[in-house]
Amino acid sequence: MRTLVAIVALALAASPALAQTPTQTPAPAPTQTPTPTPTPTQRKDCGELKTEIETKIRNNGVKVFTLTVVGKDTAEDGKVVGTCDGGTNKIVYKRGVAEAPRETTGEAKPQPK
Repeated sequence: MRTLVAIVALALAASPALAQTPTQTPAPAPTQTPTPTPTPTQRKDCGELKTEIETKIRNNGVKVFTLTVVGKDTAEDGKVVGTCDGGTNKIVYKRGVAEAPRETTGEAKPQPK
């Protein structure tokens, strides 16, 4: 047993490469793949994209929501779920029903019991 330990110690001392344990695997050699050519931006019609998004939302079980097409620089009140017409417009999603304006007469209405 002592002889085996001595042999391993001598081998490690003789070869510094054996004494070092690799901490990382070497990176694979880079391959020469052709660079893909960029594709032109597709201009999707807002009505068509809105219909596709509406279908996906309904298929996910959401019953009450609104989708609104607004300009790209318009502040949105909801989540932007798509862009259309080459990025000039965006589609905004809002879950639930939009609240109707309330009557404001200044008088308190009696509550039903």
